[in-house]
Amino acid sequence: MTKTGSKNLAIFMGVALLGGALLAGQGQKPPSTAGPAKKAVGAATTPAAASASRAPVGPALSDAALREKVIRYVRERFGMPESVAITAAPFKPSIHPNFDETTLTTDNGKNKTPNSAFVSKDQRMLVLGKLVPAGSDPKADLIASLRQQFNLPPSTNVAASDFRPSSHPSMLAITVTVSEANKPAETQELFMTSDRRVLVVGAVFSLVEDRRKVALQNIKMVDQPRLGPAKAPVTIVEYSDLQCPTCARMHDFLENDVMKKYAGKVQVIFKEFPLAQIHDWTLTGSIANQCVYQINPNAYVPFRSLIYKNQLGTNAANVRDLMLTYGEQLGIDRLRLAGCIDSKASLPRVEASFLEGKTIGVQSTPTCFINGKMVLGMPNIDEFHKDVDDALKARR
Repeated sequence: MTKTGSKNLAIFMGVALLGGALLAGQGQKPPSTAGPAKKAVGAATTPAAASASRAPVGPALSDAALREKVIRYVRERFGMPESVAITAAPFKPSIHPNFDETTLTTDNGKNKTPNSAFVSKDQRMLVLGKLVPAGSDPKADLIASLRQQFNLPPSTNVAASDFRPSSHPSMLAITVTVSEANKPAETQELFMTSDRRVLVVGAVFSLVEDRRKVALQNIKMVDQPRLGPAKAPVTIVEYSDLQCPTCARMHDFLENDVMKKYAGKVQVIFKEFPLAQIHDWTLTGSIANQCVYQINPNAYVPFRSLIYKNQLGTNAANVRDLMLTYGEQLGIDRLRLAGCIDSKASLPRVEASFLEGKTIGVQSTPTCFINGKMVLGMPNIDEFHKDVDDALKARR
């Protein structure tokens, strides 16, 4: 990925603005999350979010309590560990009368990153990004703002749909499509206030949704690759990319640390999340992974471990042969596995896993959910153990 418009494009298309800053603050590059079938997924418009945004919120919170709620939401939504400090400045009026503005600052001990955030007057809606005054042609204004903010070169084509009603009250939605030569087009849903006064260059979230409940309601647990007893009190769900070096470390950590330390108390469910836009063999590997699961579920984890252990020697030219070799080593019939890989028979499972992850807010790999709590990237081991311990205590 180049350091010019493409990098900015990836940050815009793949990650909410604050999420990108948070990831960068932890030393992780926020990748493009174009899926295995290059399907477009909105920023934060899940059915759960839509219904939650209309739920009663009770008495209005004080400034301090509202800032604390926003910090908690952001920490949950982006899987931020306690080692990363998040502060919020007192709210002040914004350019739109229905929103108040604050500055969220993240501090990982090395860098402090400020980010603009806005909360609706009814305290239901959170906007991460920027509010931009809309002129007589809001669509053209939005395109111009995106080009300027993300330094998109003239060779990058930016197009936008017409505005339409959205799942968020008082917001109109618009689909922006960004494309470069010889690269698949990518889309993102953005918003404008229904009075057409302000454009939202960023993402919109419901502050009244329970992030853990949303995750647990949307994660499919049945007929999925797993380690550990199905009735374990703690369930860790991991969304992973086979070509991601950090994912290889995470897999080893889960298999050889967590499962041994918490034997009988934890189950790990593995989900495919191939970042096919930036990795050239991950989709083939994910298809092979799920083929092995369909042929012999007990061989899935050893097969996945072999892929990660030999990650550096794998490339787009040899990935198919390597997958077949690993399968043979584990007793999988080579012809049967080859037929499944070549026909992409397991692709629907891969796509379902990817879209499920997008629905619950997965934007980078690895991402884990511990009884619904999001944990981003390769965590601090002690903090991860604490999260598991806390989940165990909550189940007693």
